[in-house]
Amino acid sequence: MRIKKSDVASNNEKNERGHLEKFDFLSSQLNQQEINTDDIIGKLQKFQVAIPSWALGAGGTRFGRFSYGGEPSNLEQKIDDVGVIHALTQSAGAISLHIPWDIPRDADAIKQQAASHGIVFDAVNSNTFQDQKNQAHSYKFGSLCNVNKESRQQAIEHNLEVIKLGNALGSKSMTVWLSDGSNFPGQHNFKKAFQHTQDSLQQIYKHLPNDWQLFIEYKPYEPNFYSTVIPDWGTSLMLAEGCGEKAFTLVDLGHHLPNTNIEQIVAILMMKGKLGGFHFNDSKYGDDDLTCGSIKPYQLFLIFNELVDGMDNNEGGNPPLAWMIDASHNIKDPLEDLIQSLEAIRMAYAQALLIDRKALEAARDASDVSKCQEILQAAYRTDVRPLIAEARRLSGGAIDPIGAYRQMAVRENLIKERGMHSLASGL
Repeated sequence: MRIKKSDVASNNEKNERGHLEKFDFLSSQLNQQEINTDDIIGKLQKFQVAIPSWALGAGGTRFGRFSYGGEPSNLEQKIDDVGVIHALTQSAGAISLHIPWDIPRDADAIKQQAASHGIVFDAVNSNTFQDQKNQAHSYKFGSLCNVNKESRQQAIEHNLEVIKLGNALGSKSMTVWLSDGSNFPGQHNFKKAFQHTQDSLQQIYKHLPNDWQLFIEYKPYEPNFYSTVIPDWGTSLMLAEGCGEKAFTLVDLGHHLPNTNIEQIVAILMMKGKLGGFHFNDSKYGDDDLTCGSIKPYQLFLIFNELVDGMDNNEGGNPPLAWMIDASHNIKDPLEDLIQSLEAIRMAYAQALLIDRKALEAARDASDVSKCQEILQAAYRTDVRPLIAEARRLSGGAIDPIGAYRQMAVRENLIKERGMHSLASGL
């Protein structure tokens, strides 16, 4: 299914008057504070977040999966679904593929299809956390860290194939997430596991194209529960530095133990010039992969506070960041879920852009703790939704994307096209 610009414009006509009244009121308030709304809208229009190919089908748990109909059963259909999201939001201009879940049969044709939606290819993702059909060596006891040299070499070669596929699609980066670890004490020699991983990553890094980046993800637990080889940002940073200047740490918001100060991690990594990008989601207990901003919206705002400060004062020479949603829930229409995540991300970004940074720095220098809190919360409590809606409208998106999605009966049309029992490929 494709959404026509005329359909979006027609839907906007119903919402335009009410939207403009809200936008004019907010603009007047912000102008009195000498905040340039045009500058913020321009930044919001440029801000694009990649959609992962694996998030377009029904999610699930270890205990069950509940389909909802009209799922994309191949890569072409997944790209069309991202096209729907991008047409409505004008902020999903990239797709991130997981290999081998989504191997393009014809890279040129896939690139053309994506381009027809205004979509480019973001980071490609390797997969050594599960065995594939007819695989020679198992990853049951690890991949890049495996005590078996043949298993490690197999995992290295898979990553090199992912680079080749990504290069053919025009991607410029690869993300490596490892489930490598141990479930019981004594199972691993921690030092050897780390060294095997470092050596394997260095071999992959040698084959990285000159204009590419390598993102190294981390996770404290799951599927291994006693230890993971890359449990935290410090380990990821050590491995990245051990590879070279094109290797960076990737932060997944769900990959932290409860109450971890993620915004502090972000600030330090940017200061070091080693923050590669983000996987956005939210969590209540662990790596829940819930809709971004659904549980901890204030934390998301505080993270963007550090991101905006780091981008404005880039003393560490940090490269432009890669942004991607990594959410998957089993009781929502995934397209609606992704649209909601995009809204929450852009809200946090817009709120962070409202912060009076000179006043905040002065309050910090004076150790005026209460004033610091007031400055941050004044920005956070501002309803920036009219700014985001205006950025969408000016870019040709829907003022109310969820409302438009439902009024256009997108899910119903996808079910008619693909059937009620279609299953997403890969997962």
